[in-house]
Amino acid sequence: MNNPFTLSFGIEPKEYIVRNEQISDIVGNFKSEEPSNHSYILSGVRGSGKTVTLSSIAAELEKDKKWIVIDVSPDMDILNAVAAHLYSKRGLHNLFRNAKIDLSGLGIGVSLENAEPIYDITLALEELLTELKKKGYRVLIAIDEIVNNENVKVFAGVYQILVRKKLPVFLVMTGLYENINNLQNVKTLTFLYRAPKVYLKPLNMFSIAQSYCKVFELEKERAKRMATLTGGYAYAYQVLGYLYWEKFAKDPNGHEPEELLEEYDRTLSEYVYEKIWYELPETEERIVTLLIRNGRMKNQAIREELDLTDKQMSVYRDRLKRRGIIDVSSYGYLDILLPRFREIASFWTE
Repeated sequence: MNNPFTLSFGIEPKEYIVRNEQISDIVGNFKSEEPSNHSYILSGVRGSGKTVTLSSIAAELEKDKKWIVIDVSPDMDILNAVAAHLYSKRGLHNLFRNAKIDLSGLGIGVSLENAEPIYDITLALEELLTELKKKGYRVLIAIDEIVNNENVKVFAGVYQILVRKKLPVFLVMTGLYENINNLQNVKTLTFLYRAPKVYLKPLNMFSIAQSYCKVFELEKERAKRMATLTGGYAYAYQVLGYLYWEKFAKDPNGHEPEELLEEYDRTLSEYVYEKIWYELPETEERIVTLLIRNGRMKNQAIREELDLTDKQMSVYRDRLKRRGIIDVSSYGYLDILLPRFREIASFWTE
């Protein structure tokens, strides 16, 4: 059997933990007769499981034959990609041909007899979605790792028009906090402020321990220690599982997870933590540095140490929380949330 865990991003591993509650809420809303939201944004730190959650939402909707799921990249012409996917989809092509929807003017399909070619992509999507609505279809557009580029801005502008016209189109995007924030600040895309943000919290520790128990047939105490080392961080769960499989799969109960700490730290650092650290803006880096050096600290102590106003501290605290780096669950206190980040990042703060 191959290793069921993975170190690669953007790939759904064989072994992963589904965020059932969040997925159920989004899917349930989309499938309701009158959805309260047509758009969701999944956000979290690198390696928090955004891609896997997006894939799970798409897979759940695809079980319903009346749902069409379209995966697109933010680096492509999104509007044309959506139109081309719909127009060429088996079972729908004849529907559009019979409706005399000719997209040859956009380089999609061939010209139709007695039909006027459509040259405007917005009009093309309106025509396609109108026909789908008549037949009870709904369309989900899934965009992984959204960025603030021209393709996304053009798409988002047209998407707002389609939703306003009550066409059956839905959107789920994933992205890092800073990329989503940049996109929201574009004046023409204010609808993104209204789209619910789903910040992916740490995975359930019991579920992680159960997973390790099942895969490695471990004693419960050993699996619990492994889960504790991951801190509920989805990528850490994958890394530790991957390393344990590679090193100890033949004798899983004969070894301790702590034997892997050096390689575990190195992998987390190389694949994720260095990038997180060096992307931190200056003041946020100073706050994190204090937490690395001192451990859990009072919010007020950090503010006084860095000579920040209450308002400034509140802004930086919120940003670090949304980046998924700090824990704010104890009132008035801040701490590092990511597992082993304090030990690893201490080398960069000396």
